[in-house]
Amino acid sequence: MRILIEEYRYRADDVRQTIHGIDALEDIEGFVSVNYVGYYFNSHPDVYDCVFVLPKVLLEVKEGQELVFGQYRPEDIICVNEDLPLTEEQKNFIYDFSVWIYRAVVVFYNDKRNDTSIVYHRKMAQVNKGRRQRNNTILDILLSLIQFNDDNQQFFMFIIKNMHSGFNKINWTRTIARTNAVVQDDNVIYVNPVNKKRQINFDEELLVIFFSILNYINEHYGFPVKINCNYELIIGRKFQNYLNGFGKIRLQQIKYKYFSDKALQLWNLCYAFFDRAKNVAIDMGQKDYLLVKNFNIVFEAIIDELIGETGEVPAGLKKQEDGKMVDHIYTYKGLTTHEDKPIYYIGDSKYYKRNNQVGRESVAKQFTYARNVIQWNLNLFMRGDENDEDWKQDWNQFREVPKLRDDVTEGYNIIPNFFISATMEEDLSYRDTIRLTEKKNKYFTTDQFSNRLFDRDTLLVCHYDVNFLFVVSLYALNNKFKKASWKKKVRGIFREEIQKMLQTNYQFYAMRALPNEDGKHYIKTHFQEVLGKMYTPYADTSYYSLALDKQDEENNEKLLEELRKHFYVVDCTLGENPREVIERAIVETPALIKEKPEEKNILTGLVRRTDSNFKQFVDHEAKSYIMERIPAVNLMNILYFLPMVAGGIDGYYEVVRIGFTTVEGNPALRLRLGRYIPIGESVVDIYRSKMQPGELISYEYTMKMYNGEV
Repeated sequence: MRILIEEYRYRADDVRQTIHGIDALEDIEGFVSVNYVGYYFNSHPDVYDCVFVLPKVLLEVKEGQELVFGQYRPEDIICVNEDLPLTEEQKNFIYDFSVWIYRAVVVFYNDKRNDTSIVYHRKMAQVNKGRRQRNNTILDILLSLIQFNDDNQQFFMFIIKNMHSGFNKINWTRTIARTNAVVQDDNVIYVNPVNKKRQINFDEELLVIFFSILNYINEHYGFPVKINCNYELIIGRKFQNYLNGFGKIRLQQIKYKYFSDKALQLWNLCYAFFDRAKNVAIDMGQKDYLLVKNFNIVFEAIIDELIGETGEVPAGLKKQEDGKMVDHIYTYKGLTTHEDKPIYYIGDSKYYKRNNQVGRESVAKQFTYARNVIQWNLNLFMRGDENDEDWKQDWNQFREVPKLRDDVTEGYNIIPNFFISATMEEDLSYRDTIRLTEKKNKYFTTDQFSNRLFDRDTLLVCHYDVNFLFVVSLYALNNKFKKASWKKKVRGIFREEIQKMLQTNYQFYAMRALPNEDGKHYIKTHFQEVLGKMYTPYADTSYYSLALDKQDEENNEKLLEELRKHFYVVDCTLGENPREVIERAIVETPALIKEKPEEKNILTGLVRRTDSNFKQFVDHEAKSYIMERIPAVNLMNILYFLPMVAGGIDGYYEVVRIGFTTVEGNPALRLRLGRYIPIGESVVDIYRSKMQPGELISYEYTMKMYNGEV
């Protein structure tokens, strides 16, 4: 077996014989590279061997050199033999990896949705009694086992029929001589007749081993095989013991029991499978190959199959009007809401050598994809034309994704956007791993205005790495259930990781207008202050999402102070239910602002209808309060102020500062008020309750008054 690496620049003299038969041209500097991935048989007399061209993702750049496994120069491991520096684990990895690449290309080739013009295919190897090639791969052996099964169904039936003939025939001589008879009504009855004894049948054992291998090939690699027998197959741990060496031992023990050509051929194939030996005879044509040009297209198809939309995608989204083609686009739960309201996720697969960075051009394209998706969505909702057949079709099929712009706040929903790159685990395992990239740039953002997350021009892209070996093997298995299960899982991972990134950089709040407040009117009159910071992603449009950049603390505090005079504003992580968050905050207000609800730290006061600031207290916009007499309480304990407005209460204020003044020449107390904290949604009359202006009461007692318990 010989190994080449896709797109690696070899010196022409090092690979001249190895690349015999494919169109790799030497450049002016004497280098040559192969722009294929796959398999071909080289019939050159000095080679006469199979050649695998493996993906460039095997290459890792270290100290300016491209190395396989980060250790070996590709030209040093062209011939896989015992003299190479490769370890046994690395050799076995190459054999298995070649099988998965072959299977992935076959699945790609058989899927008529793909561009199969990039695949060059001619029938692969078959078992034969003829010339032996120098190094048969495990792929050759697997294909030969499958081919043998397809071509020799009559041979199997002949053996099975011969093995089972006469097994139920009674041996009367032994029955009469060795068992007792029962005589009844002059009839002799033998209760335990002796049948013809079965001997160990080595043909049958060989078939059990063969069909067990086929079953393993089907389950492990996904090759379709037909097993037309009712044998109890060797599976699980028992078959693992065969793989670990017992298979070779057992086959050697029964080797000399076979004489027919077919049986010997089958024994050789089974032994080669367990031995990974490369000396089974394979008939190779001079032009046997399965090669794919531009493997990045195959990788894109793999990722799209595993994470993309299985149904129809709007024409204007996948192939955009400006000619750009999006790799992957699908609908899934939005980032900001707890509901199942879908949004478009945009992805771009990156098939690079390991450690390669994403270029600026690729990042700019992703931002353009997102802008185009936003515009397409707005056109769908705002430019309806019953005479436009394309619009009518899109409206009927794809309006489940809500309009991305909120007409009240004029904020835009966040479009999830990501790169997904191929990488490999250090131990070359096929583990299911997908994570944020370990490269320097994990996120990319662009904006026109700072601290405006919900702005049309604020866009983001996350970068993920996926285990190339896992996705290739999953795709090659072509198991619908496993693919659907992984798709569901990985879509959830993408959403959660993007949410984490957003919450690292932004503080999110849930908002709802206070009682007697008109939230829409406030947004309209304070439009510039909240533009790009507020959005309504929820089905209940009385709730808003507020996002503030954590780097802009000073401006954030000013805005929050103002908003809290008109809205409930409560911390709300992405994906939480805003109704539950706000209702819980209202009920648990004391837990948010102090630890001891029984502590007396709320000063009571009276606001008359005739007072100049009466309307401000009714509207919960009061800034100060003057108590005409200094109360006989410890002023140091005053933290909050509870106004009884025209005989009723519905909330209290934080006390920011305490000062002194005079009223009609008498000393008085002046309170500077801060945030208003509601205790309920309606005003409760407490004329008959035991509350007097100028006393300190607890939150606990306040709630008892509000609930009519005192």
